[in-house]
Amino acid sequence: MTGYRKENAQEKGIMENSRTVKRGDYLLIDYTGKFEDGTVFDTTLKEKALEAGIYDKEKEYRPLFFRADIGQVIKGIDRGVLGMKEGEEKTLIIPPLDAYGEYKDYLVQEIPLSRLELKTSPEPGKKIITPGGREVKVLNSTETSATLDFNDEFAGRTLILEIKIVSIVK
Repeated sequence: MTGYRKENAQEKGIMENSRTVKRGDYLLIDYTGKFEDGTVFDTTLKEKALEAGIYDKEKEYRPLFFRADIGQVIKGIDRGVLGMKEGEEKTLIIPPLDAYGEYKDYLVQEIPLSRLELKTSPEPGKKIITPGGREVKVLNSTETSATLDFNDEFAGRTLILEIKIVSIVK
């Protein structure tokens, strides 16, 4: 006998349930989303929301549930979680292309108030709902029209997400 013995996974320090995230797995993740300047725009954690001054008492702060790499969340998260283990934490830097896309100037349009079914001019800086049901930001308005931004509010922005795999749901 040569003294060789086979080590089991526990002796090597590998956890038994060290499954890694694969395409199609159901996940629960906690995250805190920031812009490049450090401003927190969203989180699943109540204490982080309070700390960042974005707490909303109407919101339920709980992990995000989704299926990995099938398009239920932005590409940067979908791809970023692949290969992670339960309990693992990671910071994802997500460029616009893998988040909400580039900002498109042609999505800023001047629309007559009559087409918007509005009787009064909307206030610049506010959001309105179009007759088609889309929420858009008002950039400017006159007595007859409003300049609206149909871009997603996060278009053109790099997002920084601190994520933790809470659970790989079986």
